[in-house]
Amino acid sequence: MEADLTNILLVLTSVGTRADADRLARAMVEQRLAACAHIEAIDSVYRWDGAVQQEPEFRLLFKTTPERSAPLQAALREHHPYELPAIVCLPAQASSEFAAWVAAESTAPQ
Repeated sequence: MEADLTNILLVLTSVGTRADADRLARAMVEQRLAACAHIEAIDSVYRWDGAVQQEPEFRLLFKTTPERSAPLQAALREHHPYELPAIVCLPAQASSEFAAWVAAESTAPQ
């Protein structure tokens, strides 16, 4: 028997310092734009200003609802330290219990 699955969104971005990652993660969760955020150290290889770059970064993965995705993305763009932040939204399915927790923790206070 398959579990009852519910749609949530995973929103990813990356920043150059642990301090920026901590600041964004805490702010988005405190503002209830995401239920939680994961932070992990990564290495990024990308083309910028016509040259291939390689830098250590910190990836943030936010768990939110489809309804809170647009406000979360807007807040990330407003507070992100990068000139051109990568903000990627991925649809995901979660157990109905976990999705209910994501929804409850991502709901704007009344």
